Amino acid sequence: MSGPDTVNRAPIQVVTGTATDVGLRRAINEDSYLAEGSVFLVADGMGGHEAGEIASATVVTAFRPLTTSRSITLDQLQAAFADAAGQVARLPEGGGAGAGTTLSGVVIAELDGNAYWLMFNLGDSRTYRLSGGVLAQISVDHSLVQELVERGELTPAQAATDAQRNIVTRAIGAGSESEPDYWYVPAEPADRILICSDGLTGELDDARIRLILSEEAAPQAAATRLVHEALLSGGRDNVTAVVVDALSVYGAHAEEHTMPADRGNTGAVDAPDWDDTIPRDELAALLAPDDLVPPSIPPEAEAKAVATPGEES
Repeated sequence: MSGPDTVNRAPIQVVTGTATDVGLRRAINEDSYLAEGSVFLVADGMGGHEAGEIASATVVTAFRPLTTSRSITLDQLQAAFADAAGQVARLPEGGGAGAGTTLSGVVIAELDGNAYWLMFNLGDSRTYRLSGGVLAQISVDHSLVQELVERGELTPAQAATDAQRNIVTRAIGAGSESEPDYWYVPAEPADRILICSDGLTGELDDARIRLILSEEAAPQAAATRLVHEALLSGGRDNVTAVVVDALSVYGAHAEEHTMPADRGNTGAVDAPDWDDTIPRDELAALLAPDDLVPPSIPPEAEAKAVATPGEES
């Protein structure tokens, strides 16, 4: 399918919903998000650092110029990340110096004329895809407990309640110079993408998240309900949800595919605060060096992993 309309419009037509809340224990919401144009992301400012909300907002500002593009290339995404990391590193004393943030999200992209979700992650905020009634976590947590799960020292159930679950191994700022992971995922009509901070996944398990995403037809209703139920479950951290629905998908060798009409049913506390996201270096003195291993590259499953600069694909 070609013509002036398809040339100028995004490969994936979407509708979105967003919701965020400071939670029941925090004084400040350190989460920031962006859901505009072809860019959808959540940044969770690092608690325990000065002005985590400034770090997360700085990242959002760095990615905002991408929202004017109909689709985003990997080079553009990597350049935006480098710009965001540089801006966070240059935050002044008293205005966010030393702060850090996680970053997870998705942009609309094309490969060989076909529509893709280009997903990225740094830290323990998450990106999920609901497709055909199946909820899959695309991002892989950059956290100490995830490393322990991969080494067989914790089960996923144990990791969800482990006291070290808030320790992240990669971040923007906070002394980290790590790179994100990237995945290309072929887009399908009726895909529903969820991007969220760990304030959501710390309160609701995947089964509950899937149920809410499946029951709420409108993305705004789904985002609002996810945040509301996280608060009802404890609201121990800032909580943010961005829901993105693919209404239609264009491909180079196919007509436009459109989503079916019935798509929808398919306050800070005293330290130590184990619900607050902090970089691993912050607790280095509490951990034996032998306990720390480099985070692994996510397996190639439904998604196509893209090597970060300096790595072989």
